[in-house]
Amino acid sequence: MRLKATNAGPLRGRVRPPSDKSISHRALILGALGRGQTTTEGLLEADDVMRTAQAARLFGARLERTGSGAWSIQGAGGFLQPGETIDCGNSGTGARLLVGAAAGYPISARFDGDQSLRKRPMNRVIGPLSQMGARFDSAANTLPLIVHGGRLKGITYRSPVSSAQIKSAVLLAGLEAEGETVLIEPERSRDHTERMLGVFGAAIDSVEIDGALHPRVRPSKLTSAHIYVPADPSSAAFPVAAALIVPKSEVRVEDVLINPLRFGLYETLLEMGAVLKLEERRDPIGEPIADIVANTSKLKGVQPPAKRSPSMIDEFPILAAIAAFAEGETRIVGAQELRVKESDRITLMVNGLRACGVNAEELPDGLVVRGGGPKSVRGGASVRTQGDHRVAMSFLVLGLAAREPVIVDEAEMIATSFPGFADFMRGLGADIQEVA
Repeated sequence: MRLKATNAGPLRGRVRPPSDKSISHRALILGALGRGQTTTEGLLEADDVMRTAQAARLFGARLERTGSGAWSIQGAGGFLQPGETIDCGNSGTGARLLVGAAAGYPISARFDGDQSLRKRPMNRVIGPLSQMGARFDSAANTLPLIVHGGRLKGITYRSPVSSAQIKSAVLLAGLEAEGETVLIEPERSRDHTERMLGVFGAAIDSVEIDGALHPRVRPSKLTSAHIYVPADPSSAAFPVAAALIVPKSEVRVEDVLINPLRFGLYETLLEMGAVLKLEERRDPIGEPIADIVANTSKLKGVQPPAKRSPSMIDEFPILAAIAAFAEGETRIVGAQELRVKESDRITLMVNGLRACGVNAEELPDGLVVRGGGPKSVRGGASVRTQGDHRVAMSFLVLGLAAREPVIVDEAEMIATSFPGFADFMRGLGADIQEVA
C-alpha cells in the first residue's frame, strides 16, 4: 500500500494518539509472569503488542479482551513450556523482552519473526543471558533462535550501549536468578520496566556505581496489578510535528506520557524554538502524563547532546523531517542504534530527504540536516521506507508542509505502532490518501 501526503492547509483539533507501546508490551509480559488477575486500561491493540499477547498465551497465561484497550491477564506465576514457536512479527521489543523472561524458567522456547526482525541483532541479549546460564541455539545470533532457560545466576552486567531492551531482558531474567542482578549502561534508557516491576511487587531498587544509580533486581515472584496505559509520546510526535511545520496550525495532543527518559524530542523541539505547552499535568500510575499543545513555529537548527539520544531514539526520523523546515543546521549524533532498528533509519532518512530536495548527509552515528526554513522543502518524491513504520509516518508529515506531495511505500507497516494513522491525521485536516 502507498500513501500520499499533500499540503492542504492548517491542522486544528484535539486528539489522543494510540497508547504507549512500551508500557503495553510490559503490562502483558509482567501480567503473564505474575500470579492473579492483572487488568489493563488503554492497552495498545497494534500488531506488535498483539504478538506479545499471543506469546503470553503460549507461555501459559489466560488473556481475555473485555473492551477497547481493556484486557484481563490471568498469570501462570511464570512461563510454562510453549507448544509452538513464539512469532514476534516485527517487534524487537517483544522479542528481546520475552527472550529475557523465558530464560529464567526451565523451558525451551523457539522465537521467530518477520524478515525485518530476522535481520536485527539478538547477540546483545544473548551475551548477558548466556553469562547468567541460559543456552541458545542460533545460527547467526539472530532470529530464529531457541532459548534453553532455568538455573540462572545473577550478574552485574555493563552494557556497551544504552538500551531499554537489553536492560529489560536482563532484569526480567534476574527475577528467577540466584543472587542479585545489576545492569549498568552508559546513559539511562527508558525506565518503564523498573517502574512496572515495582508495581508488580518485584524486589527492585537502585545501586550506586561509578557515581550513578543503576537498577538492581533480586529473585521475586510477581503479583497482579491494574495498569493504565497513557498515549505514546513517540506516536504523539507526529501530530505535534505536523502542527509545528504546517502554517496556521494548532493541535492539542491529549493524555501523553511525559516520562523524563522519553521526553528528549520535546526538549529538543523547545530548543529549536517550538511553541509547545504542557497542560493538565497528572500522575495516576507512577508515570507523568500531560496534554501537549503545539502551534506553528519558526524553528532553528540545533545539535542535541549525544547523551540525550536514548530518550529520543525512536523520534529521530521525525526530528530529521522537522529539521528540514528549520533555519540552519541540525546535527544528530549518538544515534548509532538507528542502524539496527526495523531498517537502517539513518540511510533511509537521508536518502528520502535528498529525494525531497533537502540538504542532508549521513554520519556514522547520525545525520546532518541543513534546513532552509518554512516553505523550503520541495517534496515531490516517492520515498522508499523498507517497511519501516516510523520512516513512513515521518515522510507523510513532511509531505503535509512540502510544496509538492510526498508518497511513501509499504505504508501498511504503520499499523505495527499506529493503527489508523491516516484517518487520525485526516481528522485534524491533513490530506493523506491511498494511491495506486
